[in-house]
Amino acid sequence: MAAMQKYFGDPLDESELVQAAQAGDESAFAELTRRHYSSSFKLAVSILRDHHEAEDEVQNAYWKAFQHIRQFQQDAKFSTWMTRIVVNQCLMRLRQTRRTKFLFLDDVLIGEERGTMELVDRGETPEATLGSKELDALLRTEIKRIPPLLRNVFVLRDVDQLPMTEVAGRLGISVAAAKSRLLRARIELKSRLKKHCGRLGPRTLMA
Repeated sequence: MAAMQKYFGDPLDESELVQAAQAGDESAFAELTRRHYSSSFKLAVSILRDHHEAEDEVQNAYWKAFQHIRQFQQDAKFSTWMTRIVVNQCLMRLRQTRRTKFLFLDDVLIGEERGTMELVDRGETPEATLGSKELDALLRTEIKRIPPLLRNVFVLRDVDQLPMTEVAGRLGISVAAAKSRLLRARIELKSRLKKHCGRLGPRTLMA
């Protein structure tokens, strides 16, 4: 049992637990699991948005880690290695879930007869796709026409999605000043886009 926790002394550190697990000590791996399972589960939930699926994939991840523990080179923390395995398991789960929505839809059993399911195409029409491209090009053009003093804060906040505190820090101004410039930039852009409503419709005001 992990050398009996150093003969009932101080608990083993992570690297010692990994070494013991690689030597075949199952209790050492159980201790590693105990230490990191909670954070792995939270990570899985944040990706899958489902507690039951997250539980399944975390268990799969730790089983896979147990099977391949000897391949862990300790060039990174065990928690980092586990994070990669958990993320990979969750992404595989997402891909499988998406595939099941499209498989076997032309081969459905209805009673004793085999029928075909027809799905409504909810994708954008070619016209809508073209409109989106035109809108994107228009937005880029009009954003470039906003005065630099206002444009910079708009790009950092609304395009790059940075927090206001970071936007203000990058520009060397206060958060209040950054918010004021952002509001003015949005008003400026909305005013510019209104000129195009007749051609591209009200969608241009979504920004």
